[in-house]
Amino acid sequence: MTPHRDRHGRGMRGPLAPPSVPISRTRAEVFDDLVMDAIAHLETRWAAQLENVQIAVEDVPPAYLLDRRAGQPIPLGTATPARGSRPAQIVVYRRPVEARATDLGELGDLVHDVVVEQVADLLGLDPQTVDPDYGWSDEE
Repeated sequence: MTPHRDRHGRGMRGPLAPPSVPISRTRAEVFDDLVMDAIAHLETRWAAQLENVQIAVEDVPPAYLLDRRAGQPIPLGTATPARGSRPAQIVVYRRPVEARATDLGELGDLVHDVVVEQVADLLGLDPQTVDPDYGWSDEE
């Protein structure tokens, strides 16, 4: 397949924005960075407990979690404990989280809180114990 050419036989000469410019990053890449920042923040206190935990980002929750008949809200993330040879896993669902945030700052706060909630669920602790900053932005 040949690249698209205009009527003069020329195509795009290069990317519209260099990789170092924020406009070149996709929403998914920005979201992944927010999740990794939240994990890095928690690893300063919980490195040993999070050492074998897999972190994943998916666009939407699987269908079995979306059973709306019970009136349950759409999950923003899930935590699955280790079983046998399968390691523990934390999954954050990008689209539901993005739908609840109005700007990048609020998105970062919400991602942080979702990650803290999932780590707390996995460790069997209160979110405030996992991170004293949990929910702090809600009180402003």
